[in-house]
Formats: sequence, C-alpha cells, structure tokens
Amino acid sequence: MKSFLSFLILIVFMSSSFINSQEKNKGLFVEPKDGFFKEIEKGMDEFKNPSKEKKKYFKLDFTGMNYPQSKEEFKYYWHNDPISQGNTGTCWTFSTTSFFECEVYRLTGKKVQLSPIHTAYWEYVEKVKEFVRTRGKSIVEEGSEANAVTRIYKMYGAVPATVCTGLLPSQVYHDHSEMIKEIQTYLQNVKTINAWNEDEVIAVTKSILNHYLGEPVSNVDVDGKKYTPKEYLTNYLKLNVDDYVDVLSYLQQPYWQQVEYEVPDNWWHNKDYYNIPLDDFMKVLKNAIKNGYTLAIGGDVSEPGYDSWTKCAVVPTFDIPSEYIDENSRQFRFTNETTTDDHGIHLIGYEELGGKTWFLIKDSGAGSRNTGDKGYYFYHEDYVKLKIMDFMVHKDMFKDYLTKFNK
Repeated sequence: MKSFLSFLILIVFMSSSFINSQEKNKGLFVEPKDGFFKEIEKGMDEFKNPSKEKKKYFKLDFTGMNYPQSKEEFKYYWHNDPISQGNTGTCWTFSTTSFFECEVYRLTGKKVQLSPIHTAYWEYVEKVKEFVRTRGKSIVEEGSEANAVTRIYKMYGAVPATVCTGLLPSQVYHDHSEMIKEIQTYLQNVKTINAWNEDEVIAVTKSILNHYLGEPVSNVDVDGKKYTPKEYLTNYLKLNVDDYVDVLSYLQQPYWQQVEYEVPDNWWHNKDYYNIPLDDFMKVLKNAIKNGYTLAIGGDVSEPGYDSWTKCAVVPTFDIPSEYIDENSRQFRFTNETTTDDHGIHLIGYEELGGKTWFLIKDSGAGSRNTGDKGYYFYHEDYVKLKIMDFMVHKDMFKDYLTKFNK
C-alpha cells in the first residue's frame, strides 16, 4: 500500500512538471485561403453559366486617319473635371448638370459643382407619380432627357454636389441597378393589387431612394448664408431655366413648330422642342460653341465609327459618304432605330482639322475613361450631323429663329 501511494505521488509530480514546462499557445488572425471547395464552386458556376465565345464586332480601322490626339488641341471653355455616372442610366442629368455649371460660370464667374443625383432623385419621384396617375401605363426607368433637368430645377431647385452625392459610405461608383429593380418590383405589386394611393406609393418610393441615394436636403449653407434649393438656384446661381431652349431636327414632324420628341425617355411627352431643318441645326450648334456657349447634346453612340480607344466618333465612308449626309439619311436611321437617343453628353469645345470641325465632348459614360483624356471624346462634325438628334442651349443663341415659329 505504501509503495502504491509513492507511485501515485510520483505520477502526479511528473504530470505537474510536464504541465508547468509546456509552452503556451497563441492565436492570431489570418487571411482566408482558397481551399478545394473553391474548385467545387468554380465547377458549379461553369456548369450553370457556361462561357460563351466572344464575338468580334465590326469597327472602323482608324489606321492612317487624321484625327485629334488630345483635348489640348481644342479651344474649350471652363468646366469641372469629368465625373463618372457609374453603373446608371443617368447620363441626361450628369451631362446637363455639367452644362448648367458652365452656364453659371459664363453668367456670374462662379465656379460651382452641382449635384446630378439631386435631380435624378426627384425625377424618379415624378416618374412614380406619373405611374400612379396613369395606373401603370407610364415607364419608370433610369433614363430621361436634358429638359428634365430644367423641369426638376423649377420644381425642386438645385444643390451643391457635396450635400447630395448619392453614394453610400465607402461606395466609389454610382449604381442604381438594385434600386430601380426594387422600385419596379414594388410598383408592379401596386398595379397587381390596385393600391393606387399616391401618397402611400410616393412615401414607399422615397424610403427606397433614401436608402440608396440619401435623403434630400431642405436647406444648403453657402458662403455663410442659408438657402432652400430653389433659392440657391435663383439667388445664388442666378439661373433662369426659362432662358434655355431644346432644339431638334427630324423629318417626322413639321419644321418651324414646337413638337414632341418621340422617344421613350421623353416619358412626360414634352412638346417644347423647336424642330428646325438640319442645316440650321448645325449652324446654331456651331455658332454657339464658337461664341462662348456650351451645349447639352443627345443622340446615338453605337456606330462602327464610334471608338473609345481613339476617343473619336466619325462616320465611315463605307456607312455613308459625307456629301450624302442629309435630313433623309438622318431620318432613315432614326426611323429604323439604328439612331436612338441613347446618350446625353456635354459639348464644350471645338477645333478645325482637315477642313472640318471637330467637337470636344465631356462624357460621364464608362467608355470615355478607357484611355487617354479620361472623360472626353472627339466628335467629327459629320457624326454630329448624322447621329446627334437634339441639343439644349441658351436662347440668346437661338433668338434669330424664335420669330419663325408658329404660336
């Protein structure tokens, strides 16, 4: 018995000695590593979404052509640096907001940066109101027209970019895809159950917009003074939106009349477009840019001569020779929908090259940032003549034409 107790004591002593001599372990944070399950996920994804062979598309070969190489070749007017519209269909507000920044500078000498998202926010609200009023017969998408900005400015004013960025914390680029899906899904449900209470629908829509874009401000502080958005527009920016005209040129409506621009993005069926012959359209546009006025322009950017890597937009001779570009060739492309109003941009400068005018374009689209002068394109005048359908400009550049219109 005594020997057994001695044995137990020895075992306990040896165990305690081992425990006391054992090194203590430490924990640490490590980056996760891709294990075999990553291969499983990859295989599952490839099975569900098999890769498709990328098709080549037909483009103009610019080799040997004489075209602008830099925006510094152009005579251009003051403007803020280009900003990206991200993954949104809101080129109309980015381009026209840029246009009005230039107008503020031209009129007052003030360099301001305005919020395009403030305008987009309220345009979404107005689209939803129309959806309710028409019992679901109006579209609610991201696109619109340049004169939506003047309409929203009249109704809701303008604000500096700093107070309405439309970006969530740590978000770098705009993305309205999930937001618009959420709004559309909600509106489809409204239509299905006939829940046409406008106040309720707008309240829900605003809650969605506030989540993604932030809640709109009711006042802004500028230079130590407080303004409502409408006061900021008229008292600080000194903008009168009635001083701006929208000019159009197409054959499907009578010239020298104010008409509707018949495209989906003109969802409110605005009939204030001044429709003029193509030669006059180009004359007004050229005269404006050469006399210190920029223009918000809109048209088609999906052509074989439209290239984001050279930053040029031209009309290839294999499409149509320059001398054949006229009202008929322009209307033909609009009617068969190879010309659409798929992009809004800002015309800010010009240069003469090879006996033709080239225009410097400020562009919020992704392609303008592929290379070189990021946020810019160089448009040949033939491209504008064939593919740009409308523009907005100060009425001083259109006053000689206003008397020709039917009242």
